[in-house]
Amino acid sequence: MKTAIQTPDAPAAIGAYSQAVRAGDSVYLSGQIGFDPATLQLAQGIDAQIHRVFANLAAVAKAAGLGLDAAVRMTVYLTDLAHFAKVNEIMAQYVPQPYPARAALGVASLPRGALVEIDAILHAG
Repeated sequence: MKTAIQTPDAPAAIGAYSQAVRAGDSVYLSGQIGFDPATLQLAQGIDAQIHRVFANLAAVAKAAGLGLDAAVRMTVYLTDLAHFAKVNEIMAQYVPQPYPARAALGVASLPRGALVEIDAILHAG
């Protein structure tokens, strides 16, 4: 059985997907970009976008009754892999050790012209 997770504290899904889905003890968070749900604008610059991405992920995790400390897997998508070190620096402010398993991919483009997108898998238990 699966249950959709929704919160107004993160950008609404734009399309046929949920912000997150709980299946048993796992919660699968859809990719988040640096889109501010209050202003409906993309944050300006890579630092601001990375912070907003983690704030959005944290909001969806909270709606599922968890925090980013429950993350066991993340995937980072960057339009410029030169920003990889900045993701590491900012991620450490939001995600405690032990850090989740993670992959980072360079991509040609992201929705809305975003510079970074991150998705996550959380485990409750």
